[in-house]
Order: sequence, then structure tokens, then C-alpha cells
Amino acid sequence: MKKWFVAVLLVLGALAFGQEKLKAGFIYIGPVGDYGWTRAHDEGRKAVEKAFPWLETTYVESVPEGQVGSYIDQMVRQGAKVIFATSFGYMDGVLEAARRYPDVIFAHATGFKRAPNVATYMADFYQIYYLNGLMAGALTKSGKVGYVGAFPIPELKRHINAFTLGVRAVNPKAKVLVRWIYEWYSPAAAKEATEALIADGADVFAFTEDSPTVVQVAAEKGFPSFAHYSPMLKFAPDYVVSGQLVRWGEIYKDFLAKVRAGLYTAKNLEDVDYWWLLPQKAVVLGADFGVPVNPKFIPALKAKKIKHPVFGEISVYDLVMKLHALMSDVELAFDPFQGPIYDRNGVLRVPEGLRLSKQELQTIEWAVKGVVGPWPNEPK
Repeated sequence: MKKWFVAVLLVLGALAFGQEKLKAGFIYIGPVGDYGWTRAHDEGRKAVEKAFPWLETTYVESVPEGQVGSYIDQMVRQGAKVIFATSFGYMDGVLEAARRYPDVIFAHATGFKRAPNVATYMADFYQIYYLNGLMAGALTKSGKVGYVGAFPIPELKRHINAFTLGVRAVNPKAKVLVRWIYEWYSPAAAKEATEALIADGADVFAFTEDSPTVVQVAAEKGFPSFAHYSPMLKFAPDYVVSGQLVRWGEIYKDFLAKVRAGLYTAKNLEDVDYWWLLPQKAVVLGADFGVPVNPKFIPALKAKKIKHPVFGEISVYDLVMKLHALMSDVELAFDPFQGPIYDRNGVLRVPEGLRLSKQELQTIEWAVKGVVGPWPNEPK
């Protein structure tokens, strides 16, 4: 959104609401002190509260998914008019609460069910996971890349698939070994899974777990890794190659400005679904902000050359930069999920000349070729 338009919204909001503050509540699945998902959301909360003097925020951390309803009740009693629920597993609890509180505005992260007073939103990383995969494919020596996954939900399956497509675009025989830990935040489980993957021969690592444990364990063995959600370069400066970073504040600013201006109400959110990617600057490639690729790895990535169907002979580093630019354009000239793509059972999932739709990406269950390991709910 253009800055001038945001300014107009804020002026309209001030006229509509006077000086009364808008109170927004944030419900987190993990502790704000993690170095992944919850920390990133809380950074977004702080950014939007700083940007808008008319906004007051509150939050509650480490809320079990099955108990979200009682915490929503508390927030409503405390005066929250907008509530952000930041975990996939909160989805049904949010919908139930929305029926109890028809005048409260809800926004649910990563979900796909909406209602007149429930919007959905996502700053998604599948494009960046593909770029990370290109680099991982160039750096693996064993041909085995490890992935520690939290839960086998469509979001993670989408990311692992995109990562694997990137790995195999550079290294067609490479495999991505997946281990699920069934925890969003569990340093102990992440450590055990990483060590098991190392024992299986993996020598490059990516993950979805909200601590820097995988990065640290991999570094102890001298293996490169990719950060998850928050900057992790400081935990292993010689071994973190790149990663996925998020700016949730970009979505929170846009959403709350529209609430303040009266454009979003508790009666018109059923079709509001944020799906913000690289073009909207909601997500960032990098081991840290301002460090898209760790300089220590650039020579190796430049030395690795591949034959690309469009660009001809090109280094992996240059390919990453070119595709990053293409995916950052609003025209989306390149997408990782463009066909032909077969799943690991040999079924054609994306025909040549087509791409997966947003709905298909949000509900993906199948695994691409090269993924090794258990894959619950995998279609045959």
C-alpha cells in the first residue's frame, strides 16, 4: 500500500474514532523469548504499536491450541476489539469465539476458514525456501540434506516441498531427509532430531522449530544450515548460510489502519485473506536483516555452476539473485511450483505450463520427489 494511502486511512480513522485508543490482543503459541515464530510475531506487534499512537496492544504467550477460547474470553473482557490468533491450531477455537463475540474483529494466521468477523493472513516463505534449497543443493557433499519439522501440516509440507525442489534443481540426485518432532518449540527434541539426521548422513540443515538449536548442533559438527523466521547468524556466524525472515508488522500495520479507518468491520471480513510474499516485502531472504547470504558462503556458491533452461550456464549464487528478483516483482515471473511437477509416488501434480493456485498451496498434502521420511496424510 502506498504511504499516502495509509496516511489518508489514518486521518479518516482519527475523524471516525476521535482520540479513543483501539485495543488489539495477540495470542501466541510459544514464548516471546524464542528465536522463531512467536518472537517474529511479537516484533511485529511492537512495530505496529510504535507506529500508531492510537493503538494499545496486549499479548499472551505459550497458549495451548486447545485452550485458545478461554484466553480470547479474557482478552474480550479486558477490552480488546481486535484479536490476532497466531497458530494454525487455533482456527476452530477462533471461529467458535467469533460466534460468541460478533462485534469483535478476529484475524487468524495461517488458517483458511473465515467468517464475517474473521479474516485470515499469512506472510509465507515458500519462495524463500526454494532459494534456500538452491543453496543447500550446492553445498551438500553427501547428497543428503536434513530437515527438522515441527508438525506435518500443509504449511510445513509446502515449505519442505519448495525447499526440496530447490535442492534438486541444483543437485538432481540429492534427497531431503525429514524428521518430525511434533513440537513448535522444543530445543531438546530439535537437538535429538538433528543428531539423528547427522547419523543418517545429512550435512546441510533446514528446519521449522522456534529455537536456534538446529543451527547450533549443526555448527558443532561443522555443517551449514539455514535460519528459521528470526535472524540466527549470531548463533553460528561461520555456518548459517541464509534463511527466512519475516516482517509481520507490515501486515499488522495494513490491517489495523483499515480497522481504524472503518474499512474493516466485524461484518465484512469473510473475503479478507492476506497472502503476502516477497513482492509485499512481508518476507525477507537472509541469515540476518541486510545479509541475504552469509559472505563466507558466497565464493562456494559462485563456484558451483549449473545449466539452467532459461539462463544457460550460471552460478548458483547468481541464480539465487536472479530468481529472487523475479519473485519479488508483482508480476511473479517465476514460481517454484510451476509444472511439470510429479510427487514422490509418480503422480503428476502440476502439469506443464501451470502453477499451483493459492488454495492448492494452502492445502497441499503430497510430497515432491526427493523427500524421504514419514509424511502423514500423504495421498496415494
